[in-house]
Amino acid sequence: QVQLVESGGGLVQAGESVTLSCTASGSGFSIEGMGWYRQTPGKQRDFVAMRSSHGAISYATYVQGRFSISMNSAGNTVYLQMTKLNPEDTAVYICQLVAGEIYWGQGTQVTVSS
Repeated sequence: QVQLVESGGGLVQAGESVTLSCTASGSGFSIEGMGWYRQTPGKQRDFVAMRSSHGAISYATYVQGRFSISMNSAGNTVYLQMTKLNPEDTAVYICQLVAGEIYWGQGTQVTVSS
């Protein structure tokens, strides 16, 4: 069984930075990639960033240059460093694990005040 534990959300002011983390645990799976999506009430879940186990990285256009995704050496924790935050970045940030199938974390709230 796969478990995803996210942390790092909170309330910040515009222009500040926040780093999120997501750790995958369990057995019987092989991580192909980990990444982040975000969602606001009443809207669809939007892609933010993804890092494959081989090091390939992709970002949504609207976060390029501001957000950075990385992974620990064990390959089971993904980080999302978010800089130059603005109120439009306010959302629940949800970790995604690709390991044969897709797994989702519970999400962590990031609120950016103006």
